[in-house]
Amino acid sequence: MKIINVCDYATEIMKKLKKGILITTKKDDKVNTMTISWGHLGIEWNIPIFVCYIRKSRHTYSMLDTAEFTVNIPLKNTSVKEITTFCGKNSGKNVDKIAALDLHLVNGQKVCVPAIKELPLTLECKVIHTQVQDSSKLPHTIQDHFYPLDATGKPDNHVLFYGQIVQAYIVE
Repeated sequence: MKIINVCDYATEIMKKLKKGILITTKKDDKVNTMTISWGHLGIEWNIPIFVCYIRKSRHTYSMLDTAEFTVNIPLKNTSVKEITTFCGKNSGKNVDKIAALDLHLVNGQKVCVPAIKELPLTLECKVIHTQVQDSSKLPHTIQDHFYPLDATGKPDNHVLFYGQIVQAYIVE
């Protein structure tokens, strides 16, 4: 494991985010991962932060009780399209994605959530703030496209999870 300065990899992380990376959670002994392509990397409150957007309807949302997650990012030209596609189309409620894809977990250093060897650039995060997105304040074109109404007539808004990056490394 090679400890890194997250700022040295900011460009790589943002380029990969656009194509799809994984957010991994753990509750009890169950590990779940999901694909995301929305997020922020930056400095807030003078600390390094990764913000991920998770809808309340997602299984991953219910797994964030531990208030810890890892961000799992492929390096350079590594193709993980099969992994990110599968993890984006399947819910952890119905399938153990880790087993189905034969992914290799590596114990977290400062959080209880593991890294994924196949996506070796890892950010370990502890949630320090959450915020429900208010889609009613967005332009109608965005509301209509990204926030359709659920069965109760309410939009399925995202919750922003502000994760303090407590460790960053590359799994070797």
